[in-house]
Amino acid sequence: MPRHAELVREELFRPAPRAAQAFAEELRRRHGAALAAVLFYGSCLRRESDDGVLDFYALVDDYRAAYGSRALALANAALPPNVFYLEIEHEGARLRAKYAVFSLRDFARAMRPAALRTGTWARFCQPSLAVYARDDAARDALVAALLAALRTAVLRGLSLLPGDGDERILRPEALWRALFRETYASELRPESDENVEVLYAADPQRYVRALAAACASLADDGLLRGVETDGDGVWRITAAGGLLARTRRRGRLRRPLAKCASVLQLLKSAITFGDWLPYALWKLERHTGTRLEPTARQRRHPFVFGWPLIARVLWKRELR
Repeated sequence: MPRHAELVREELFRPAPRAAQAFAEELRRRHGAALAAVLFYGSCLRRESDDGVLDFYALVDDYRAAYGSRALALANAALPPNVFYLEIEHEGARLRAKYAVFSLRDFARAMRPAALRTGTWARFCQPSLAVYARDDAARDALVAALLAALRTAVLRGLSLLPGDGDERILRPEALWRALFRETYASELRPESDENVEVLYAADPQRYVRALAAACASLADDGLLRGVETDGDGVWRITAAGGLLARTRRRGRLRRPLAKCASVLQLLKSAITFGDWLPYALWKLERHTGTRLEPTARQRRHPFVFGWPLIARVLWKRELR
């Protein structure tokens, strides 16, 4: 097991809510023995509620083994993940979820600083819960991947903060808020500044611990040369020579490519997701306050008639 991973293990292997367990059982039914783990994350986990759309990642050994469809397997391998919408009946209520399918290998790659898109590691530097893990190997892979997400987040966050050379003097909240603003701006995600603030405000002490764990791991690998804190919560962090400048430069270079990848991902999800137009409009209303009602014709033919609704929100710059 990786060192400095106590926080990750504590968060991952807590008891799961019954609604999340029910969805994990449905994912096991869908993907069979290829399913290695199910991660629960996002706003419903943070609010401890099943009111809304629950968010999951289904991690599989191999895409071909996970699907009965060669086309779905090829699409997943070409541009992971595939995203699906799912509804189940549970304890007399109808619950909704969306889930993304990643192979364990692609998931681990998506947590590294070299990953093109920030979305995956930015989600999983936040708390998540392993609703299902098939065996010890799957559990170890989850811990290692999520520790890597913390390391990547802290490196990127340090590179965003003002400072000279390789040293940054900061309070933890400044790093995490800068990081979340930047990563949401890099994705086609309709998040307001208020919603970004909620991510850190939900548990500030957790993010202090996360910063400490990531810094200790990075220092072990020689990527940080010094980490000091004082009694007032101010941190002085010194990176290896030129590391922060390189990280900042690479982030800027990747951002246009990441946006293109996000557009392609959105188009692919429109095919795999299912009844995507009502969901997309519900999501926009939830995050922007803009309510748009699709007509019956738009629901029947979303690819032809549904896009003007989304374009109206894009035009108003409410979808970032």
